[in-house]
Amino acid sequence: MISPDAARNVVGIIGNVISFGLFLSPVPTFWRICKKKDVEEFKADPYLATLLNCMLWVFYGIPVVHPNSILVVTINGIGLVVEGAYLIIFFLYSPNKKRLRMMAVLGVELVFMVAVILGVLLGAHTHEKRSMIVGILCVFFGSIMYFSPLTIMGKVIKTKSVEYMPFFLSLVCFLNGVCWTAYALIRFDIYVTIPNGLGALFGAIQLILYACYYRTTPKKTKASKDVEMPSVVVSGPGAATAAAAASVTVER
Repeated sequence: MISPDAARNVVGIIGNVISFGLFLSPVPTFWRICKKKDVEEFKADPYLATLLNCMLWVFYGIPVVHPNSILVVTINGIGLVVEGAYLIIFFLYSPNKKRLRMMAVLGVELVFMVAVILGVLLGAHTHEKRSMIVGILCVFFGSIMYFSPLTIMGKVIKTKSVEYMPFFLSLVCFLNGVCWTAYALIRFDIYVTIPNGLGALFGAIQLILYACYYRTTPKKTKASKDVEMPSVVVSGPGAATAAAAASVTVER
């Protein structure tokens, strides 16, 4: 019989694979940006937010804060690299106004992270206290981002069309949330359960909406438009939540 720890590791590895796929979901957007050498109307906000979440969860997963959380560190470390690459591309092809705003936001995020790291390491002297403080911050920021798909779901209901909510991305987000919720329940961790439970819930709602409005979606035409669909990236045992904007091309 498989042990709970072994089952937890298997589920965590599956979750890492799914999360990695979600981190890569904006690649078509940045391929377009590189080809046109212009960010057009795309915004850096989702990637800046994802970067902050990855930094928080990497800190959460290191041994001095939350032991036995190597999968948290690995997937969110990868997320840091991926989001950093996105932001570099965004910076290279943005006008000066957007560049200055990006630098300002990055500066605030770095100052915030330094304050969190110093405050936790110097002010909390047990793993339990450190995990609680950092975990609460991660759940707070991650849960806020989990509400980002609500704008897309509202648009689906209003227009009775799922053209801005691709089925595959909704399915993967749902499976990702379910996977990490199951992981959290094997060895209960409230910091994993809350954000990933929300991810599974919103993913299920998206799939239900897709089933309801698929038939009423207008047929595709030749004109196309790039849009950004907010999606949630959940990664790492012990919980790791990041918000990624998956950019997709829809026909209209």
